[in-house]
Order: sequence, then structure tokens, then C-alpha cells
Amino acid sequence: MKELFPPAPPPIVHNQFEQVRELFQRHVAPTYARFELAFTHGAGSYLWDVRGRRYLDMGGGIAVCSLGHAHPEITETLIEQSRRLLHVSNLYYHEPQGRLAQRINRYAGPGRVFFCNSGAEANEGLYKLARKFGHDDGRFEILTALNSFHGRTLGGIAATGQDKVKKDFEPPVSGFRHIPFNDLAAAEAALSPATVAILIEGVQGESGINPAHSDYLLGLRRLCDEQHLLLLIDGVQCGHFRTGRFQSFQRILEGMPELEGFRPDGYSMAKSLGGGFPIGAFWIDDRHAGILGPGTHGTTFGGTPLGCAIALKVFEVIEREKLDENARRVGEWLRQQLDRLAVTYPSVVKNGRGLGFLLGLEIEEKDRIPAFATQDKPSSLQLVQRLHEAGLLTIPSGTARIRFLPALNLGQPQAEEAVSILESVLAPLAA
Repeated sequence: MKELFPPAPPPIVHNQFEQVRELFQRHVAPTYARFELAFTHGAGSYLWDVRGRRYLDMGGGIAVCSLGHAHPEITETLIEQSRRLLHVSNLYYHEPQGRLAQRINRYAGPGRVFFCNSGAEANEGLYKLARKFGHDDGRFEILTALNSFHGRTLGGIAATGQDKVKKDFEPPVSGFRHIPFNDLAAAEAALSPATVAILIEGVQGESGINPAHSDYLLGLRRLCDEQHLLLLIDGVQCGHFRTGRFQSFQRILEGMPELEGFRPDGYSMAKSLGGGFPIGAFWIDDRHAGILGPGTHGTTFGGTPLGCAIALKVFEVIEREKLDENARRVGEWLRQQLDRLAVTYPSVVKNGRGLGFLLGLEIEEKDRIPAFATQDKPSSLQLVQRLHEAGLLTIPSGTARIRFLPALNLGQPQAEEAVSILESVLAPLAA
């Protein structure tokens, strides 16, 4: 078979990390506090930096790279679909978008899907759905949870229950109030005549992997039905099979008779949906499918033939290789190992948490870890940086938690390698 691309260039060595960093410092907006790493290529669950060093990637682009890096079937789909059609306006029909919506509905139930480009955009669609739903009654207020995260748009930061993301962007977009997570009584007490919806994450990700309780989910559904409210779920990080089911609420309610009749009124998705290609979406239950009619919402790049073809391929690989089961099986082993590390190194590790491949490790604050106490950075960042030095990529979460969000096809050997590296870093900290 003729090679479609020229051979990959050799690793960049010597001082070229500094050259790459200088490009960013001169030309890229300084909106990220970046780690001192620059990557050139990846394969599966591994990445290589400009110095040629290999890293085991347990962060997955923050839950994005559902099939790992450089998956050959994604590459082939990119090539084949780009030969046919990259983009047409949403003024017209094309088959990949219809088939992708159909595929989502197989898992979601009867409903309709709107496609966009990101999780923040998907959540914006949910806010508009709620506003339109309550408009004629004068209702517009959405209750969201403390410590939640819903994106970086002005609407997203207003919805997010963390003050740090709101700083310097006042006044906030009106219409959002925050309530304690997993507290049904607090949700009921917070209702006002203006309340139109409750929006939560099935598993809070950015604040350290906090799953919703089953009683909380069921209680919110009853409350919303009684009060004629929409129940909305942000599934951007916790969705798309990351917990071992299509959506995290399905995993949380698994085995309960109430699961069969439980459906949110809408939920958002992105990240793992495209396996690295930017695509987002939100699903609307059939009961509310007509709320956003022609002219009420739109996007230029949402649901392109290329994006939808790739998302369909991601679905195909997940289903064929039973990657939901892999996330459950290997994820459960990883969770047990995190719990073991908490027992083995109690002076450093507090606990493990999470479901499937949405896992967290809570550690002590820096003042309680002698090796960290003299540094200004929180313990989460200090641990992440030491793991970088050992060849493992993870994602910081708050001041004292790190996240593991690997590819859904992570194998048992790579999981064991990750635990081995993690323990090699934790043991000296506990000594």
C-alpha cells in the first residue's frame, strides 16, 4: 500500500524545547500556565516530547483521546471523508450528521441532537433550551452545583460553582444560582418562582471526581417533574463510556429498577465524542424536542461531515472492541490500586475515587507533606510535576487531587505501568 504521508521527522533534540516555548511566549495568548513539556507525536497511550522522551499518558487530553493517540482508524476516516466532503452549511442535509444523531439516540432514548464544536457550546445550548422552555412563564433561573465546572464562556463561568473562574469577569451573566452537590433538600429549598431548570454533572470532574449519589439523581428527577422544571446533565467529561456506560448517570443507577425510566430532559457531550477531533453535542428528550425550532439556535462548524464521520468511527471502535467493558474492568483494578496506595502511604494519600476511567487520587495538602512544604505550589501540581519527571502524565484537580482520564483502550499492562510509576513517586514522599 502506498504511503499516504512522508515518514515522521526524527525527534527534536537539544535546545529546541526553548525555541518552541519562545514561539508561544512571543505569539500565543498567555491564558494557560503550561507545564515545561512540548510534544511531537503519540501512539496509543504514549506521547513523545521534543527531546525524544516517552510518557505514559493517563490524562488523555483531559478525557478527550478516547482511542489514544494516532489511532489508525481515525486517521483513515480523516483521509477518506476529507476526500469526499469536509464541510457544508447546516442549511443542507448530509448523511453523517443524521447517522451520528441516530447512533446517540440508540443509547440516549427517543430525542433529538444538536451538534456544535465543544463542551462549553453544548452547555450554552442547554441554557438556551431552559430559557426558551420557561420564557412564557417568566422563568429563567438555572440552579447549578457548588464546585461544578461548565466551561469558559461567560455563560459557562456564570453556571460554574467555583469563584476562581469568575474572578475579573464581573458582572456575571444573570440567571444562575449555586447549591450544594448531592444535597436534595438544598435543591428543593433553593427553588424560586423564577427557577426553570437544575443542571449538574453526573460526576464532578474539575473539582476532583465527585460522583452524584443515586438517591440524589432520582430525587432531582422527582423534584423536577413535580415543579415542571428541566433536569439537565453536563456529561462533557464524565460521558461517552468513560465510566463504563454511555453516560455516567446510567452507571450510577446501574442495577436499580428506576434506571429504566430515568432520563434527563437534556444533556451535553463533547471531549471523548470525537476522540481528539473537536465536536460537541447536546441531546434533548423527545418531550422537548420542538422547543428550539428554526432560527433559535445555530452554528457554522457544528456537525460537519468530517467531524460526524470521525465520531461515528469512535463509536464503531468502542462498540466493536467493547471498550466500555474495558473501562470498567481495568478501571476497577486501577481504583483498587489507588485505594491500596491510600492504605500504604497514609501520610501522603487520602483516598482514591471515581468510576471506570474517570478516577481521582486525593492527597494531603502541601503543608502536611515535608517534601512539598517549602514550595508555593499546591500539592497537586507538585505531585503532577514529579510524575512528569518519572514519565507519567496526569491532570491536576484543585489543590490536592489529581485525575486519571486515560484512553478507553488502555491495556492492563499500561495500567500496571502507571501504578508502578505512581508508587515510585509516592514512596519517597512518605518516607
